[in-house]
Amino acid sequence: MLASASKKSMLMIAALILLAILAALLGYAATRPDMFRVQRSAVIKAPVRQVFALIDDLRSFNSWNPYERKDPGLKGIHSGAARGVGAVYAWDGRKVGAGRMEITASQAPNSVTMQLDFVRPFKASNTAEFTLRAEGDTLTIVTWAMHGPAPYLSKLMGVVLDIDGRVGKDFEAGLANLRALTERR
Repeated sequence: MLASASKKSMLMIAALILLAILAALLGYAATRPDMFRVQRSAVIKAPVRQVFALIDDLRSFNSWNPYERKDPGLKGIHSGAARGVGAVYAWDGRKVGAGRMEITASQAPNSVTMQLDFVRPFKASNTAEFTLRAEGDTLTIVTWAMHGPAPYLSKLMGVVLDIDGRVGKDFEAGLANLRALTERR
């Protein structure tokens, strides 16, 4: 009987410790920032206008887009303008989910801003920004950034998953693809 009571109190202590850890985790997630930002940069040996053309045209964009390469079965539809403001690309794939991007601002040859609306595997609306800075006539520094709101569920996921590392790795791969494609030309 004494062993049984001791076992019960050990289980109760373990349950209380687990509850305290869970409460601390949930509390910590609530203190995380309400916005997120992921950003990566690369130097490309090409004139700024040449690099800009591969970002401002979503058909060209998808020739180096890392997400397009991750999901060979992805189905995409282009609509709207051929390039620049109003160009739209919607995608649906097994590995990369579903969503839509639209160029909302384009200032040749320095920047392109896109509205990203993710539908699956989770709903989110974020902004992607590409800034390009010419360094002389043959070098371009490209920065790819994404930012948006971080609702509580995202904050909680961010405690366990390194979102900056995961998305940042994709941005690095995309910028490497962009560099290779641009420098080949």
